[in-house]
Amino acid sequence: MNERARHWQYEELPGVDLLRARYVHKTFVRHTHENFVIAAIADGVEVFHHGGGDQYAGAGALALVNPDTPHTGRAGVPEGWRYGAVYPPAGVVAEIAAETTALRGTPGFVSPVVDDPYAVGLVHQVLRAAEEGNALAADTLLRVAVTRLLRLNGGLLPRRDVRTAGARIAARARGVLEERMARPPSLEQLAAGLGTSPFALLRAFRDVYGMPPHAWLTDARVRRARQLLDAGTAPSEAAVAVGFTDQPHLNRHFTRMVGVPPGAYQRERKNVQDLR
Repeated sequence: MNERARHWQYEELPGVDLLRARYVHKTFVRHTHENFVIAAIADGVEVFHHGGGDQYAGAGALALVNPDTPHTGRAGVPEGWRYGAVYPPAGVVAEIAAETTALRGTPGFVSPVVDDPYAVGLVHQVLRAAEEGNALAADTLLRVAVTRLLRLNGGLLPRRDVRTAGARIAARARGVLEERMARPPSLEQLAAGLGTSPFALLRAFRDVYGMPPHAWLTDARVRRARQLLDAGTAPSEAAVAVGFTDQPHLNRHFTRMVGVPPGAYQRERKNVQDLR
C-alpha cells in the first residue's frame, strides 16, 4: 500500500495548514506545532504518544493536539491510517471560542482523542472545499468544525508559569538555543553559562518543555526552516541557516516532523504565494 501526503495552504484560509495523507510505515518523532492539530481519521488507526501515554484514534475519531504540545505519531494497525488534518492558528481558535462558547481565557482541547464521525466529516469537507477553491464553504465549515469540537471537548489551557528557579533556567536556556541555533553550545557549556549543572538543566528543561534540549532544538530548527521555505529560501540554504549539516540532514528531520519533504512543502507554499 503506497504512502502519500499533501501538505498545503489555501489562500482564503490564511495561516491554516492543510494535510491529506495515508501512512503505513511512517513514524513521526516527538515534535510540536505552533498551531492546533485537528486530525480526522478516515480509516485505519493512528497511535500517538501524548501526555505521558499512547493515544489511539481510529476511523471516525479525531486526534486533537494543542499548540506547543510534544507528541509523536505512527500506525496502530498493519494497513496504516488515512486522515485529513487542519492546523488553525491559536488566534483563529480563540476568536471562534469567544464568538461561540462561554470559554474565556486561552481555549484548547481537553482530551487528545474524540470519537465524532460528524466532526470528522466536517474536516474532510473543509479540505475538499479548499481543493475546489470554494472559499465560502472552506471558511464556514472550518468554523463549524472548531466550534463543535470546542463545545464537545473545549477547556482553558493552563498558563505555563516560570516562577520556579528551574523554570526560569529552562526559559533562559531556550533563549540561548534560539539565539545560537546554528552553532549551539554543548549541554555542559549551556549549563555552566546559566550557573547550574547539566543534569539539573536537563530535568528543568524536560519539565517545562516536555523534551530534552537537543530534541527541542531539532524541533525549533524545523520550525525555523519552515519559515525560511515559506519566504522562498532554497532548502539547501535553509538547512545550513538553521544549523543542519546539509540538505539531506534537513530532509530527514523535516519529513519525520512535517510529513512531507521540504521541497514538496515549498512547492505547495509557492503555489499559494503565486495566487496571492
